[in-house]
Amino acid sequence: MVGMLQIITYLLCVYLVYKGWEILQIALMSNRENRKVGIVLGVIAVVGSFVASAIFTYMIDLQASSVSGTVNR
Repeated sequence: MVGMLQIITYLLCVYLVYKGWEILQIALMSNRENRKVGIVLGVIAVVGSFVASAIFTYMIDLQASSVSGTVNR
């Protein structure tokens, strides 16, 4: 059961990173005169998605290791 939760969380982290890149691509392709704000927000979205994915991955790995530690006793 924990393995399925890990796989689902990993897939959601990949999706989160793809969405961050998508926000940046939309900002880069904008036709506005002042698109610097959009690009900055896109970069923040990409960095934020990487950080959030790393935190989620660490949390689920920590949870899985604690569950597997209690089962083996």
